[in-house]
Amino acid sequence: MSLPPGFLDELRTRVSISQVVGRKVMWDTRKSNQGKGDMWSPCPFHHEKTASFHVDDRKGYYYCFGCHAKGDAISFVRETENVGFMEAIQILASEAGMTVPQSDPKAQEKADRRTELSKVMEMAVQHFKLQLKTGGAAAARDYLAGRKLKPQTLDQFDIGFAPDAWQGLWDHLRGKDVPEDHILACGLAKPSTKGGKPYDTFRGRIQFPIRDPRGRCIGFGGRAMDPNDNAKYLNSPETELFDKGRSLYNHGPAREAAGKGQPLIVAEGYMDVIALVEGGFGAAVAPLGTAITEDQLRLMWRVSPEPIIALDGDKAGIRAAMRVIDLALPLLEAGQSLRFAVMPEGQDPDDLIRSQGREAVQAVLDGAMPMVDLLWQRETEGRVFDSPERKAALDKDLRAKLKLIQDPSIRNHYGEAIKELRYQLFRGARPAYQPGAKRQYVPRGTPAWKVSQPQATTKSSRLAQATGTTDDALREAVILAVLIQNPKVLPEFAGALEDLEFSNADSAHLRDAILNLVEAGDAFKEALYDSVGGERVETLLGQSHLAIVPAIRNPDPQTASLCVAEELAKLSAHRGHAREVSEALEDMDGLVDEGLTWRLQQAAAALDTTQAPENDDQASYDIGANGAKVAKTERDALNALLDGISFSKNKK
Repeated sequence: MSLPPGFLDELRTRVSISQVVGRKVMWDTRKSNQGKGDMWSPCPFHHEKTASFHVDDRKGYYYCFGCHAKGDAISFVRETENVGFMEAIQILASEAGMTVPQSDPKAQEKADRRTELSKVMEMAVQHFKLQLKTGGAAAARDYLAGRKLKPQTLDQFDIGFAPDAWQGLWDHLRGKDVPEDHILACGLAKPSTKGGKPYDTFRGRIQFPIRDPRGRCIGFGGRAMDPNDNAKYLNSPETELFDKGRSLYNHGPAREAAGKGQPLIVAEGYMDVIALVEGGFGAAVAPLGTAITEDQLRLMWRVSPEPIIALDGDKAGIRAAMRVIDLALPLLEAGQSLRFAVMPEGQDPDDLIRSQGREAVQAVLDGAMPMVDLLWQRETEGRVFDSPERKAALDKDLRAKLKLIQDPSIRNHYGEAIKELRYQLFRGARPAYQPGAKRQYVPRGTPAWKVSQPQATTKSSRLAQATGTTDDALREAVILAVLIQNPKVLPEFAGALEDLEFSNADSAHLRDAILNLVEAGDAFKEALYDSVGGERVETLLGQSHLAIVPAIRNPDPQTASLCVAEELAKLSAHRGHAREVSEALEDMDGLVDEGLTWRLQQAAAALDTTQAPENDDQASYDIGANGAKVAKTERDALNALLDGISFSKNKK
């Protein structure tokens, strides 16, 4: 079967050879440089221990300095998976989301046609360059000089000019015996609706050739000289060569510069890219005047794992960035993200570098913000959160965005970052409340050997790791365990759980993972195991004091709701009481009046209320000293057993 060369080029562009090879090897992290796509590992084709197998992700090739094996992604799949050429193509195409063309006996004819069209495009490039040097292009040259473009820059980017004539390029190409259908197929001319001769697509415009990664001209971008023109910038129409949504301006040179360590900068327009390149930022590209597409994002990530989106300092630039966020969230992978650099208000990269120089642009790039910060800015800017309902609406919006992230690890880290930003917004810099643990009293003169020391098993226990009191840690474990066993009540307590201050980091991390899965439904437990690991969940559920909690032994939404509500109330009352006592102790140095006494009485009353036996509760249970619910029948049986033991001792 014959495949069109364009298909194989597209396949090699979409597939990352480092990802293909990475399934078969272990990279040498000391020798590899992922940011530059320079990867090393032991060779998969012969037995060795040294990392002599080199993969160049930029160029799409591998080479072993030991056995001299070499090739691209297609040959690697063929050799390692023992498949034929077409089967290897099928494997890679399915990974890239491409459909392999069916057998076409005219494939070679189509390839030859693309080659011919490329030649016609190059003829147009040279024609426009010559026109820029004529008398009719004086205004265009003045404009370019005013934009401070150097003559060598004009040559480097092959910038030209299309005179304001209806058939200027058409007549030139027809005079060189270029077939009419070739000119039309290249998008250089359009057929007349009045039955006359076709007319030029570009007229009265400065011409910027658009080239593919291999340097072949595939289209043009034209900047109108007439300020009243309806289209300031005009791109070539979609053709056999040009797909605007899968192309980047300055793609090839930027890929080469990024391979040498320069950051990939994504600007808005041609002039921004040219100014950046002139200023020493060679790895600059532009998405051809349209919103960034998914295919363009993938092309950028092939060049650099973390492109910097350079935004114009106006509302339109910020809105464009916000659209990129929604596009990028489902595509994020470990080590593959975006950063955003916002130019000063009213300026674009071209303006900034012309007015303030390279250092000003570098300072903006150095301050580029992670995507999570811009996401938070979008969801909170201009909104007031002065009620629980508005805060809950923010939480709902953020959870919806986090659900777009496919990678569980990245989704979890985004959740933690947003939780921290939320804390700063609603609580400022106040540190989380952590009741102090009681200190062991040791009388003066007590020998060191008489002071009890914690054993190794005690040090590693969950209670010993808690920074708060033991009762708080026990109650927190009850809340988490009940919610895990009864995920249907999660939405009811999502807000309270978000605000709960945990006494140890491990529980807080588990809480964050649970909140990220509020809407997981029946898949909750499986998703939680995938997110934090089954061992962590089982360790929590296996704690001995949880064995007597009814809502854990026999999951039931009503019992679970009562249990969680009461444990939350107990934690709130206990911590409120502790805070009041702490503040009262500080106030003792001042005036001790009736107000201070009243505060302590109210705090103690609230604490007593939450700890009182719930005689009217239909669930028929009491609250143990450790904060867990104990069935009254079990408590009565235990009391009877203890009374029997006590009676036996007294009798003896």
